[in-house]
Amino acid sequence: MKIFRGVGVSAMALSLAMTAAAKAEDVEVLHWWTAGGEAAALNVLKENLAGQDIGWLDMPVAGGGGEAAMTALRARVTAGDAPTAVQMLGFDILDWADQGDVLANLNDVAAEENWDSVIPAAIQKFSKPGDAWIAAPVNVHSTNWVWANKAVLDELGIAEPTTWDEFIAALQAAKDAGKVALAHGGQPWQEATIFDSVVLATGGPEFYQASMIDLDPEALGGEQMVQAFDKMAQLRGFVDDNFSGRDWNLASAMVINGEAAFQIMGDWAKGEFINADKVPGTDFLCFRVPGTEGNVTFNSDQFVMFQQDDEAATAAQNAMASAIESPEFQIAFNKVKGSVPARTDVPSDEFDDCAKKGMEQLAAASEAGTLLGSMGHGHANPAAVKNAMYDVITAHFNGEYDSATAAEEMVNAVEAAQ
Repeated sequence: MKIFRGVGVSAMALSLAMTAAAKAEDVEVLHWWTAGGEAAALNVLKENLAGQDIGWLDMPVAGGGGEAAMTALRARVTAGDAPTAVQMLGFDILDWADQGDVLANLNDVAAEENWDSVIPAAIQKFSKPGDAWIAAPVNVHSTNWVWANKAVLDELGIAEPTTWDEFIAALQAAKDAGKVALAHGGQPWQEATIFDSVVLATGGPEFYQASMIDLDPEALGGEQMVQAFDKMAQLRGFVDDNFSGRDWNLASAMVINGEAAFQIMGDWAKGEFINADKVPGTDFLCFRVPGTEGNVTFNSDQFVMFQQDDEAATAAQNAMASAIESPEFQIAFNKVKGSVPARTDVPSDEFDDCAKKGMEQLAAASEAGTLLGSMGHGHANPAAVKNAMYDVITAHFNGEYDSATAAEEMVNAVEAAQ
């Protein structure tokens, strides 16, 4: 069995001490959902398990999209004491699937509850990379959304754009009126989030698949990629001068406050509007980046299950997986998180208008084969490739490359990263 290296003894000792009192029928859950709303949603799962006499031993590891959590996990597995379930994303899951016989097999519960039919195949690529289900997906976030201040658009007489040219015209109208046309935070992952949509808008799902997922050099360095970078340059012209380093939620606040007209961001941004007591359709608009309709770029939070030593622990683990996939939990959690359920058969009655739209579009994209892993959020390729793309995209956005040079550099950067 391969094991990740480079973990300090002190981290290992700390993680072991945290679990010394765990009972066999407990589930120990390593995660980084420490924010109030996310923690509240996890309580739904805890209460479900408590009703089955299954205890919950919490192992929250806050910080940065899970990097610290993955360090703690490696310590635990190295020590031969893996937790029951671990929150993971994308290619981190596939990396652990390659580590040998360390992950649990959830096929029994998956077959009993028909996961194969209700969880999209694009999500199953990570939950079931081989013949065995190893993870229970919690949600689906999608990245190709535009968020707009409705009052600003109404004031300026701007209709919701449906084509790329209409979108550029709307941005120009907002800029001409003295507004920040496109709220943006100058961080590589935010530029990559926009790039997901720009690639889709330029060449459709076939081009996205070829370039972002298959890494075809002709697609990465060809004329369509040059056009995609040209679109990024267009958008750069509508960003304010103070964008560098701005956090994404501060960019969302600019739209909420009427300082900016639009933001391109994943559906986690909706939580900022909801928390500000804004109502979809009344105070703000949510729509797919023009030119990407019918396609969804996604990332998905999942709980990966690690092998346990006895039948009671395995039974508790299966119960947890079942609870995660229950429609009740999927509804309760995703209403708070801003994402949509990982199952396509969950009723949408309790969700807001943006979520209903997202759920309908997710199901349609899954059916059409246009549900595509987000490059910007680690669901198209491993981290080394993603980070190499980040470097080129951000360099171009900041004026270091022209579009033709950026396309050439994409080929070089991806080749070097593989």
